[in-house]
Amino acid sequence: MKSKYGITLLFLAAIIAFSTALAHFSCVFFGPECYSAQMAPKFIVESAQQGTIVAPIGAFFAAILFIIPGCYALSAAHIIRKLPLLKLGIYTIATLCIIRGLLPIQLWLRKPDKVTDVVLFVGIVWLVAGLLYLFGYRSASKANV
Repeated sequence: MKSKYGITLLFLAAIIAFSTALAHFSCVFFGPECYSAQMAPKFIVESAQQGTIVAPIGAFFAAILFIIPGCYALSAAHIIRKLPLLKLGIYTIATLCIIRGLLPIQLWLRKPDKVTDVVLFVGIVWLVAGLLYLFGYRSASKANV
C-alpha cells in the first residue's frame, strides 16, 4: 500500500513540474505580458517586446529546467525507466524545492509588506512539491526494498 501512496505523491510532484514547464513555455505564444506576469527579468520582457530570440530561448531553457525534475519524479514512481543518479536527483530536487518554498514564506513572516500574494502562493506550491518528492520517494523506495 505504501508503494501506491508514494507513486501518487511522485505523480503529483511531476504534474507540478510539468505544469510549470508548460507555463514557462506558454510565454512564447502569449507574448510579453506572459513573461511579465511570470516575473521574468526585465531584459527577457524587453526581448519579448522587441521580438528578439532571447526571450523564447530563455523560456525554452526554463521549461527544460522543470521537465527534468518531472521526469525524475516519474522515474522514481516507476512510470518511466530508471534515470541516472535517481536517488541523488530526487533528494537534490526535493531540497531545492523546499528551500525555494521556504524563502518567500520566511520573508512573509518577517516582512509581510515585501511579499505579494502570488509570490507567497508560489512559495507554498514549491514547498508542497518538495515534500511530495521527499515523502513520495521515501515511500515508494521503502516498498521496493
